[in-house]
Amino acid sequence: MTPIIGFAGYSGSGKTTLLEQVIPLLKQLGIRVGLLKHSHHSIDPDTPGKDSYRLRHAGCAQTLMATKERHMLYFEYPEPDRDEPELQACLKQFDHSQLDLILVEGFRDQPFEKIEIHRPSYGKPLLYPQDSHIIAFATDGNCPDDCTLPQLDLNKPEAVAAFIADWLAKRN
Repeated sequence: MTPIIGFAGYSGSGKTTLLEQVIPLLKQLGIRVGLLKHSHHSIDPDTPGKDSYRLRHAGCAQTLMATKERHMLYFEYPEPDRDEPELQACLKQFDHSQLDLILVEGFRDQPFEKIEIHRPSYGKPLLYPQDSHIIAFATDGNCPDDCTLPQLDLNKPEAVAAFIADWLAKRN
């Protein structure tokens, strides 16, 4: 399985913005990056009226759209009381032969290594005191006095990318 590292934090903490900055830096280092983002909201990246949208909504349980540039695989789950997605099931859907690393946004309560994203100005509780899988603390403020984790600056994505690259190198 491809190594995974998560970005865990509360909504609005800057996880997506930081990932958006870190991903190209990792790519520049020659790291082939995959991304798994968990959302509690309904998503539909397809365009109503397009053939792909019409065919997907005709009733298929799975639809794979394929071009030479990309493939998009849709799974439809009609059960309204369906549980949230499971991390391991989602990870199995990747083509691991094409990846060196999978970044995960969300799934913060799952047991895998993560970087906590925290903005003190938001007033949200800290995650690391209750989660032994958090391996670094990224913030735009000061690290709490009792925090012994490596501290990363949210405003320095280069440092975050370097931390991840070092973490990955230690796994290989």
